[in-house]
Amino acid sequence: MSITAINVRNQFRGTIKEIIEGPVVSEVDVLTRNGDIVTSVITTRSVKDLNLEVGREVVALVKSTEVSIATL
Repeated sequence: MSITAINVRNQFRGTIKEIIEGPVVSEVDVLTRNGDIVTSVITTRSVKDLNLEVGREVVALVKSTEVSIATL
């Protein structure tokens, strides 16, 4: 499955390996299916709103220097 509702061609399906929460922003490490790690820096509010947790399956959407996270 891939996300098709947005115009981002670089999509990496994977599992959240680690979340380092800060007071305002957090780092989310996604272990992709081919064994690479993609790291996204997003707001801590977004981590909570998306109910992100270690082991959850997500899609990392990469556009330019930004990495977004979408839940499935």
